[in-house]
Order: sequence, then structure tokens, then C-alpha cells
Amino acid sequence: MIQSKRFYLDVKQNRRGRFIKIAEVGAGGKKSRLLLAMSTAAEFRDNLTDFSEHYASLGPPNPDNLPEDGKLKTKTMVKDNRRYYLDLKENQRGRFLRVSQTIPRGGPRTHIAIPAQGMIEFRDALTDLLDEFGIEDHDRSELPENRTARVEGKIFYFDVGSNARGVFLRLTEARPGGYRRSITIPERAWSRFRDLMAEFADKMKSKEGQ
Repeated sequence: MIQSKRFYLDVKQNRRGRFIKIAEVGAGGKKSRLLLAMSTAAEFRDNLTDFSEHYASLGPPNPDNLPEDGKLKTKTMVKDNRRYYLDLKENQRGRFLRVSQTIPRGGPRTHIAIPAQGMIEFRDALTDLLDEFGIEDHDRSELPENRTARVEGKIFYFDVGSNARGVFLRLTEARPGGYRRSITIPERAWSRFRDLMAEFADKMKSKEGQ
């Protein structure tokens, strides 16, 4: 929650790879959203730092001397067929960062507005996601396919991903009622886990044969 707005940041995935969905919910419940590839989200994170530093260098707002177009600083990001406009603006209600997204061929423009005082908090939340899921727009064909296993009423999800620290396996146990818990195993430990599981399975099999 930043002032009277709620922002939701979620990592999603489709056939082209991972991306971050940013949703803004205003005081009246109106929703706006942006979609950013992981690499674009990393660029946006860095720009938030730049805009925050510029905002901190400004003097106090002067409602009687507003910029002619309301803009204090602007920047553009381009990723594939999407273009993002970052505008630090000021109006009678204060200063804020307006982030707009456009797509070609007459697609609708969507935007969110982050209160200037909340840019650092927003950047930190975005950084947490990038640290966990990485900043590369990975091709899923480079990683093993995700798998599931059903055992005694439970479902186990084997999801392979990657982040700035490398490739990992997230093993999630889902129980009836919606309860879930996960562990993350780095790739360098997979062979050790495999050997231990094989050892346990062999021992139990030998006991059954006695």
C-alpha cells in the first residue's frame, strides 16, 4: 500500500518466458496494469533509483509555479514491440511517477501512477522479485520441462527455474485444502539428492525382498 493505492507485483510465465505483471488498484477499486519482461523490469528498477535520486534533489513543491507540461523528468524504455514512457510529474495534488505502456498497431495505452514518496519502496519490492527469479528472459526450451507427481492424495510439483544465482528446482508439496510448502534445490545439489534418493529406494527394496 502506497498512500491510498495498492500495488501488486506478480511473476508470471508463458511460452515466451517469465514476465512481471504490475497492477495498481486505486481508492475506488479501479485497476490498471503493466506487463514487463524480466530484463525490462530490471531496467525499470534501475530507472526507479535514478528517478528517486532526482526527486530527492528537488525542492519542496510549489503549487503556484508548476512545470508547464507538469513533467520534471522523462525517460523511455523499449522492449520488442512494447514501449514504456516514464514521466516524473507534478500537479496540484503532488509529485508522482507515471509509467505508460504502449503496443503497436493501435493497441490501448495503459499506465500506472506511483506516488513519488513511494518510488523507493516500489523499487525494493521489485528488486526482491528480480533477486529471486532473475533478470533474464529465459527460453524455457533451455530448461527441463516442469513435472508433477500424485502420491497418496498429495501433489508434488517439480518446477525448474533460474535466477541470478543459477538454475534451481523448486519442489512444492500441495495437500488437500490448499496448503502448500516448498523447498528450493540449487542445480549443483541435484546429483547429491538423486544419489540419496536412489540409496533410500535401494535399501527399502532390499528389505522388501527379505
